[in-house]
Amino acid sequence: MAKSLIITEKPSVAQEFARILGVSGRNDGYIENDKYVITWCVGHLVEMVYPEEYDEKYKRWRLEDLPFLPEEYKYNVIPNVSKQYDTVHRMLFREDIETVYWAGDAGKEGQTIEENIGRFGGVRPGMKELRVWIDSQTEEEILRGIREAKPMAEYDNLAKSGIMRTIEDYAMGINFSRAMSVKYGKLLNDAAATKSYTAIAVGRVMTCVLGMVVIREREIRNFAETPFYRVVGGFLPEGAETEETVTAEWKAVNGSKYFESPLLYKENGFKKRESAENLIGELDGKQAVVKSLERGTSRKKAPLLFNLAELQAECSKRYKISPDETLRIVQELYEKKMTTYPRTDARVLSTAVAKEIHKNIGGLRSYALATPFAKEVLEQGTYKNIAKTRYVNDKQITDHYAIIPTGQGLNNLAGLSPTAAKVYEVIVRRFLSIFYPPAVYQKFSLTVKVKEENFFASFKVLVQEGYLKVANFSFKKENTAPKEDKENENESADEKCDAELTNLLMHLKKGDSLTADTYEIKEGETSPPKRYTSGSIILTMENAGQFIEDEELRAQIKGSGIGTSATRAEILKKLVNIEYLALNKKTQVLTPTQMGEMIYDVVSDSIRPLLNPALTASWEKGLTMVADGVITPEEYMGKLTDFVGRRTTAVRSLNNQGVLWRQFQATEEFYQKKTKQSNAKNKE
Repeated sequence: MAKSLIITEKPSVAQEFARILGVSGRNDGYIENDKYVITWCVGHLVEMVYPEEYDEKYKRWRLEDLPFLPEEYKYNVIPNVSKQYDTVHRMLFREDIETVYWAGDAGKEGQTIEENIGRFGGVRPGMKELRVWIDSQTEEEILRGIREAKPMAEYDNLAKSGIMRTIEDYAMGINFSRAMSVKYGKLLNDAAATKSYTAIAVGRVMTCVLGMVVIREREIRNFAETPFYRVVGGFLPEGAETEETVTAEWKAVNGSKYFESPLLYKENGFKKRESAENLIGELDGKQAVVKSLERGTSRKKAPLLFNLAELQAECSKRYKISPDETLRIVQELYEKKMTTYPRTDARVLSTAVAKEIHKNIGGLRSYALATPFAKEVLEQGTYKNIAKTRYVNDKQITDHYAIIPTGQGLNNLAGLSPTAAKVYEVIVRRFLSIFYPPAVYQKFSLTVKVKEENFFASFKVLVQEGYLKVANFSFKKENTAPKEDKENENESADEKCDAELTNLLMHLKKGDSLTADTYEIKEGETSPPKRYTSGSIILTMENAGQFIEDEELRAQIKGSGIGTSATRAEILKKLVNIEYLALNKKTQVLTPTQMGEMIYDVVSDSIRPLLNPALTASWEKGLTMVADGVITPEEYMGKLTDFVGRRTTAVRSLNNQGVLWRQFQATEEFYQKKTKQSNAKNKE
């Protein structure tokens, strides 16, 4: 009887396939019975070789040997996994195996791993090749994936895109790193006073990310704080018995004595305290009146579901963990059948999943923190119309839908780390919240007039919890959310409104006289841009189109960010490991190192386009077009070869070492200051 071969991405997944299919009897590198042979990869088994494998002369880095752009790129087995590669290769040529199920991770990276194995070592002629594509590792999904496996050929374009990504990263990394290292390496190492020579590492994505962090740091460094003075009034209804005042802020709108005055810092503040004091003097003791009062309601819907980037950003804010740690945790949850596939860019569900979503909800009844909500959703049937909402959209899904709980694997809860348990809770609550109505707020917008000046206030009070009751985390008392998150919790500048103030506002009407109880001056300072955190940089990478001013171009690369959901965390980790960026583990704030800033200057003065997020995103868009079959790999390769060739050749002819040295010296000044400040603190 002919057998079927299943190749998974890692041993633990192979074990799960074996359990579900009833395959036992483990051998060295595979599991086999009379029907199936199950083996596995350990990540990548095959990789591109270094230039010296083409020709011994490339061992020495020389400008005259660049650009290095072979007509055909070579691959070889990774030495430390060669034994497992031999096992997989041997299985692919067994005469008793009729069909191979490629069951690696259902994404671009997983497809590339499989394609490289097949291309490098080949597959026995006549063997049927099928692709297993699953969204979770539950038993039902694995069986469905095998049952509905499609011909491997249907994923050809995805594989071509993955291979193009590998070639692109290789070509840019090899050529640009070598060109800049040879041209500027000694200069940079002399400036940094390093004990040993360090090559310059350049990458299509990582250099762009480095640039974003350095640019932000220099914006902060060059920012000049400007004080300003706001005037705030506290107003009481005439004859009112309540001591509750309505606080409103002055703005210099049309009709104001100070409208468009040079004394202003924006419309709601003065450049000098004296000007604010003069305004108070003019208004003190004068009659105030309600110019307008609008009442209404606003609705706030539950947010969209998590994709990987959004989850990484949330975990960076709440738990101060890095994106690679979040990915590790959500990968663990996926392998324990608790959540769906993590490396997704989508924040919505598919129509097909929406039809069966009651199963996920039903399973969550056994999760204590979700029990009352899951029961309520099922009893009220609010899940039945979810397909008609913004949370379901097939057009917004490429490889996988959003990260949601499967409702299974809850027996693994006890074995989770405290942080992993919190991440799971966050995913569950975000998921269940979409089956609840919006939160409803009563809103008040008030304008108070004193002489020709106007004071403005807006308030809101929660009148219907809606989905917010699901978002009450069990660990809320731990104060895990950052200050800025709490301040913006309701996505509004409105002041919160207690019962007494609400009652006052309900009885006020246009034309009512008010008494000015107090006038205060509130001093503020303009704030510099915030440094990136590990979470915010991931979101920025995902939404690289925001950097493009041209609307047409922005529309063209919509949906294409910098890097992919599977690679962003690793890129960030690499920048920290090679010490181009520094990551504060307590706050997750990112800053450049001195070396990182100098690398930025080198790139900026030699191959500046590498720092452009828009260009990097457009390369990503090109890879998507290959995956979609819009352009051929040959077309993409032609543009890549031209770009790398031109830019590498241009570096050879530059003579800008003197300019760079001066830039390095200017950068050094700031790090000397940091060192002095640090030493002073230590002495204290």
